[in-house]
Amino acid sequence: MHTNPIKMPGYRLNEYMLVLVPHEELRNKIRKVKDEFAEKYNTPLTKYLKSHIALVRFNNWSMMEEKIIQRLQHIALGISPFKIELKDYSCYPSHTIYINVTTKLPVQNLVKELKVAQRLFKCMNDQKPHFLEEPHIGIARKLKPWQFEQAWLEFSHRQFTGRFISDHMLLLKRSEGTHQYQILKRFEFMNLPVATKQGQLFF
Repeated sequence: MHTNPIKMPGYRLNEYMLVLVPHEELRNKIRKVKDEFAEKYNTPLTKYLKSHIALVRFNNWSMMEEKIIQRLQHIALGISPFKIELKDYSCYPSHTIYINVTTKLPVQNLVKELKVAQRLFKCMNDQKPHFLEEPHIGIARKLKPWQFEQAWLEFSHRQFTGRFISDHMLLLKRSEGTHQYQILKRFEFMNLPVATKQGQLFF
C-alpha cells in the first residue's frame, strides 16, 4: 500500500503569495471604496479582497518554506525602500476593476529580483510561479458582465489618490482547503550593499 505523499509530514502543498502592503490609513481608505462597491453592485466577496500589491503567487511544499524564506530574506537585504503612488482606476475588461499604481518601475524591478529565485518557487514542472508584471490594487474581480458594465461606467470617471513608502514585503500562506491567507514572514527592505549581503549568507 502506497502513502499519498501530500499527506506525509512536510509534503503538504500550500499556496503562497508575496505582497506589498499600504499603511493602515490608506488600507482603510481603500476598504471604504470596496465596501461601497459591494453594497452598490451586489458583490459581497469584494469586502474580503485584501488591499495589497501582489508580486508573485506560487504553490510549494511545506518542507521548502525555510529555503524560500532564507532566499527572500537575502533579496530584501539589498532592496531600498521606495515610494508607491496610487491614482484613479483601471480595469481588465469584463471582470476586474482596480486602483492604478503609477510608480510601476520600482515594483517591476523588485519582481525582476524575485525572478532570479524562481526555481525555488516551483514545486512541479506544471506549476510555475505567477509573477505579476503590472502592479495594481484590486477593488473587485470575477464580476458578472452587468456588474462590470455598470461599475465601470462610474469608476472610469472616479478619482482616487494615495501614496505610501514600501519598506517591507509580506509572505502569505494558504493551506489546501482553506480560504484565508495567513502572514508567514515579514521581510524588511534594508538597502545593504552587495558585499554585505554576501556576508549575510554565512550567518
